[in-house]
Amino acid sequence: MRVLLLGATGFIGRYVADRLLADPAVHLTALGRRDDSDVRFDLASGSPGALTRFLDAVHPGVVINCAGATRGGARDLTRHNTVAVATVCEALRRSRCGARMVQVGCASEYGPSQPGSSTAEDAVPRPGGPYGVSKLAATELVLGSGLDAVVLRVFSPVGPGTPAGSPLGRLAEAMRRAMQSGDGELRLGGLGVQRDFVDVRDVARAVHAASLSAAQGVVNIGTGRAVRLRDAAAVLSRVAGYTGALHELDGPPSRPAIAAQRADSLGDHVPLGGGVPGAHPYPDGCGSWQQADVRTARDRLGWRPRIGLEESLADIWMEAACRI
Repeated sequence: MRVLLLGATGFIGRYVADRLLADPAVHLTALGRRDDSDVRFDLASGSPGALTRFLDAVHPGVVINCAGATRGGARDLTRHNTVAVATVCEALRRSRCGARMVQVGCASEYGPSQPGSSTAEDAVPRPGGPYGVSKLAATELVLGSGLDAVVLRVFSPVGPGTPAGSPLGRLAEAMRRAMQSGDGELRLGGLGVQRDFVDVRDVARAVHAASLSAAQGVVNIGTGRAVRLRDAAAVLSRVAGYTGALHELDGPPSRPAIAAQRADSLGDHVPLGGGVPGAHPYPDGCGSWQQADVRTARDRLGWRPRIGLEESLADIWMEAACRI
């Protein structure tokens, strides 16, 4: 099977590439903006016609899109998350390859949900920020394209390579700095939110399974279990061997406090939700609670998560500890 992978150098894309390369039946070609891609092409600015010509030449059976942006203003997010997907869909419609499309979406498309509930694929999406809006628009483009396509809505991916700007990445970096400097306490904000953390290697398995399946529409990828961020912080503290105290702050920091900090500075007070005050302290715009209903992934992909959160956090810590 010939597979074209878009976004092979991103957090999820790297593990998808590793998973596909381990399958002897897969012939993988990576397309992206970086020099280390097999083929250089900018989905946000390239033309559908140029991509169509490439598809006709390579003739993939599956196109997997892990490309996109998680940070930036609304215009950049729209270019990289929505316009890019429109280019892929149009090129696939024009191409003679007849490839199946696997689009990696995100749980931010759903927006806030009722605490205690599990979000199923038929939930009405109400994204709480520009990132979720841009990804939801991409999903709608894929579902309305008439292609053989499936969208995997990935909940909160974690594990080795977790971006330093994410809440768990910030926490690991703060703990590393505290241990390096001998600080006996960490003051943390935004620990009350609960998220469905799923290991990125399990996500890669789901993408691989989706590429081989006949599933269409939207499929949630998560564990089906929400974990409070303060509990994840306690586990990370244990696996790191951090013996200091974790002091939880009430609510997000004030605007003057944010202005006083550099954007990349953690200091002693770590706003794990990104330091943005308001109703959505966690930076995905999904409020205080999110948990996936994962029955569709089980039934249609034959997929279940295998890697527990403690192993994911231990791997995050191993990367942070290498910087001590």
